Amino acid sequence: MTVTINGTGIARDVRTHVTTQVTRLAARGVVPCLASILVGDDPASAVYIAAKRRAVREAGMRDVHRHLPSDATQDQVASVIDTLAADTAVSGILLQLPLPPQLSAATLIDHIPVGKDVDGLTTAGAGLLARGRTGLRPCTPIGVVALLDAEHVELKGSYVTIVGWGELVGRPLAQLLLHRGATVTVAHEHTTDLGAVTRGADIVIVAAGVPGLIGREHITPGTTVIDVGIHRTPGGLVGDVRAAELRGIAERITPVPGGVGPMTIAMLLANTLHAAEGNLRRTAEQRDHLGDDGPRTMAASTGHAIHAAARPSRSAR
Repeated sequence: MTVTINGTGIARDVRTHVTTQVTRLAARGVVPCLASILVGDDPASAVYIAAKRRAVREAGMRDVHRHLPSDATQDQVASVIDTLAADTAVSGILLQLPLPPQLSAATLIDHIPVGKDVDGLTTAGAGLLARGRTGLRPCTPIGVVALLDAEHVELKGSYVTIVGWGELVGRPLAQLLLHRGATVTVAHEHTTDLGAVTRGADIVIVAAGVPGLIGREHITPGTTVIDVGIHRTPGGLVGDVRAAELRGIAERITPVPGGVGPMTIAMLLANTLHAAEGNLRRTAEQRDHLGDDGPRTMAASTGHAIHAAARPSRSAR
């Protein structure tokens, strides 16, 4: 029997935990704040940013939003980011992607301070992840790890195949899993025999952006399958996995929708909380000249999913 992983329920638990911690932080006079930036009027981006802003408010955080026209210049967007970066009341900054073609997303993302990079996409943030240092991680990858942890799927010693090597999911997820002691194989569009690298895996995570790429010919009985893809088709939303074919073969599988998707926003909220705690800790350290242990323990309350995803295993140290 194949178990359907309830991403919606797990995400709800994460959001409840975050809301509780936000309430405790607010009692100390600190309200986490997420500043979002939308450039242009792409309908899908507008829907995504509205959902994120609504979740921020529901968690008791402060919502700040900047909407720039589609013809905004690189300097104009950079100026908005720099202003938010200098604002001590702003915990995290989110630049909604994709951007209009005249803008360089990579350059603008690197304007975001690493301590406010709640999407975990800056070059500095990627470096912290590669070195196994504490930092804010990309939301979808840590959401995947949180799903696996919630389902008690053993990562240490497991063989994991990730299908997709993108900088938003595949590459950072591989780093996270390596730090947790998994043996990781990354497949992509140039992999000549995809089934040869997926059939030997205990866990297959698909983030290729190709509808229905993975089916029964790629999976052996007892595998856990995580489908990160989501595509709108005339027949409804589908993922990168032909899920119906895997019923009775996979041990666990995420649905589309209701699997990884809800975790992305949940982990964005967790990252914003983590950023607020980090900012509070750094402020206390500056004020006390590293002599006071008081507020430094706040970062420990972010939640087991964040720390499990961010922390290397003992054997990896």
